Parts: sequence; C-alpha cells; structure tokens
Amino acid sequence: MRALVVDPSLPCGLRLDRAPDPEPGPGQVLVQVRHASLNPGELGMLAQLPAGHVGGYDAAGVVVRPAADGTGPAAGTRVLAFGPGAWAELLAVSTSDVALLPRGAAPAEAAALPMAGMTVLRTLRAAGSVLGRRVLITGAGGAVGRYGVQLAARAGAHVLASVRDGAAAPALTALGAHEVVVGLAGLRRIGEPVDVVLETVGGPYLVAAWALLAPGATLQSIGWAGGEPAVFPPGSTFFPGRARTLSSFGDSDATGADLGLLAGLLASGALSAQVGWRGSWERAEEAVRVVRERKVTGKAVIDITPASGETGSGDLTLP
Repeated sequence: MRALVVDPSLPCGLRLDRAPDPEPGPGQVLVQVRHASLNPGELGMLAQLPAGHVGGYDAAGVVVRPAADGTGPAAGTRVLAFGPGAWAELLAVSTSDVALLPRGAAPAEAAALPMAGMTVLRTLRAAGSVLGRRVLITGAGGAVGRYGVQLAARAGAHVLASVRDGAAAPALTALGAHEVVVGLAGLRRIGEPVDVVLETVGGPYLVAAWALLAPGATLQSIGWAGGEPAVFPPGSTFFPGRARTLSSFGDSDATGADLGLLAGLLASGALSAQVGWRGSWERAEEAVRVVRERKVTGKAVIDITPASGETGSGDLTLP
C-alpha cells in the first residue's frame, strides 16, 4: 500500500512511499482510508519515530474486511476510525475504535474529529456538568479549542475563549464563545473566577489559568502547544476552601461510542469540523508546514487516493 512514512532526512519528516499492508487481528477491521487529518502532537513526535513508520490516528473510510471475530461493522460500511497508522491506504483498527458514519456527515470533515474532538468531549465529561458554569478555553483558536468552544457552549456553559490573535475573535463568537480575551495579558485580566479550564497552551498560560480557578474548580491540562515551562510562584497552589484540581488527560481507550457521538453532531449540523486546509496527500509537505507554523485555522485534512492506474472505490459520497 501507499502511505506517508517517517523520513528524518526531509524537512517535513514525511514522504509518500510504499509500506507493508497491515494484518488485522481477530478484533480488527481493515479500513480503506479516504481522508485523514494531521494533529500538531503527531507531527511533534515524528523525530522520535523510526524511519518508515506509518503515522496518523484520524481516519474516515470504508470497511473492506470485517473483523474475524464477528464484531464491528460489515464490509462496505462507511466509518470514522481512531487508530495508529491512519496516513495510509489501509488501516487495521479495533472494532472498539470505529463508528458508523451517518448520512449528512461529510467524510473529509469527519476525519478531522477523532483525536481533537474526543479529547474535548472526554475532558468536559470529566469536569462534570458545565451547565451555567464559566468555562475557560486557552488556545481557543486551534482545533481542540474550537471544538471546546462549540461543545461547552452546547452544554450550557458561559464560554471564555483565550487566543493569541484577536483576529480569531469573530469566528469564535460565532461558534458560541461569550467572551474572547487576547494574549497572556488578556487572560490575566479576567476578573471573575472560572469553574472549568480546558488548557492547551501550557507554560505561563497554565499558571495564569490556575490562578483563576474558583473554589472546587478544575483545570484539565490537555496540551502544551506553547512549549514553555510552567513556573508556579511559591504559595500559588494554596487556596482556602474547597480544593482546586489540575488533571492530566490521556484516555484514548474504546473511542467508538464517542466517535459516533461526534459524527452524529457533525451530521446534524450541531458541530462544525473547522477544516481550515484540505488537499491531496501528495501535498503532505505543505500540510505539515501550515500545521507546524499555525497557519491553518482548525484542522488540516489530507485526501488519500489510489495511485494512478490503481483501482479504488472512488470518493466517499452519500447518495
């Protein structure tokens, strides 16, 4: 099969080449991938992976071989999937990590959802009900932040969006943000305490967001896009009253049900996929560059197509 494989000799770290076809285990389906997305964290890990490794986790495609143990969808089913090796023509993935793609959900948009959407969904769920609560989202201009704004607002929260650039404010307001603050200075000027923080930037943003927590509030640390260390002033972890908490996130087990929920929201129009760049995987170098340089608003999606002269099932479209 063709795949985007790790190549440390190239500036983007990837090349389009051949790789061995995956061999599904008994509880895995084989998916013909048509669209996949790039996540900043994945690109940041390329230097740590061996040459020839097939990366990626987010995929939309069609099942071409059902699971041998009888679980999961049948051949020919359109699916959204989350599993290692998504930047390839074929993906072997556990049946617990696939969801049916409903009518109305464009596959290229659905491919943008798994990692970023699941992260937001699960961290909001861990924070408990946000109905009527003040939810702060740092790095709100990125893909995780944009999904966070939408899902928190849909759940009834008063959403505060923190961004680096004020140019993102109108778009975030349209997605459901009630307030938008710009830069670290804007974050520090927030006067009223917050109940939940989805923190994606790290460094001084994490420290500033921690200082805003109300008694009993929680900060979900789900990213470190800024790359700077977080230095807490002495005594800053002491508060009178109910304990504030800082939680990590890394739960990526059995994602199928959550993928189905996200796909359903996309199909109904209740969630925007926020695809800011889309193109052939032959333009992977460009896709990597715009993600790394933060020149894409939302997600970057690559279209995976058979090589010239090879047969394929064509674009995934709904009748």
